[in-house]
Amino acid sequence: MSDPNDSNPPQGFRQKLWQRPRKWYFFGIPLGGLAMFVAGIIAWGGFNWAMELSNSEAFCISCHEMRSFVYEEYKKTIHYNNRTGVRAVCADCHVPKEWIHKFVRKVKATNELFHKIMGTINTREKFEAQRAKLAENVWASMDATNARECRNCHALIYMDMEKQDKSARKKHVVHRDKPADKRKSCIDCHKGIAHTLPEGYAKLDDRGPAPHRVASATTPLPGDALGLQR
Repeated sequence: MSDPNDSNPPQGFRQKLWQRPRKWYFFGIPLGGLAMFVAGIIAWGGFNWAMELSNSEAFCISCHEMRSFVYEEYKKTIHYNNRTGVRAVCADCHVPKEWIHKFVRKVKATNELFHKIMGTINTREKFEAQRAKLAENVWASMDATNARECRNCHALIYMDMEKQDKSARKKHVVHRDKPADKRKSCIDCHKGIAHTLPEGYAKLDDRGPAPHRVASATTPLPGDALGLQR
């Protein structure tokens, strides 16, 4: 039972934690908390640094499947080489900008490590056999987000329609005037913009009388075939 004449009220846990300790080893409590806080900052920074490192072009082409196959196709497109010198690297098209979506994408990418170990597409023949499936998976994921990564750079409301060729201008104006829920995704019309289309896939040809042209498995399709200018 406490003394009613005691002038020192009982101290709470927080006050006891930060008062001058009577024994030297109690210094470890606040110092340990500070150390954990600093370690958390370092760990968080290191985690984000690693994620950004894995977004670099150098990281993406560090395996020969990417460097020898799809990267060589990409180098022949408008996203790699154009009159303004503005480039879209692998992560710009394939990795979301928002952190939570980026994290989810990185987790899903661990599946690619498994196939790297298994050698699923480690030869040109294996890669070509899987090209259609790989392309369709990417197109489906882009369509599911309404081509979110495309729209990080391209915004319909900022397009100068007068500087586009007649066919591209007509399509974009029609698309712009539709209700938002009726519009197509970018990838619906722009398949093959950065990589060769799978064998048998056709694309719109704005320049010739033929409505479709079938892409070969070895010839990349240039960006200006879609109404884009270098």
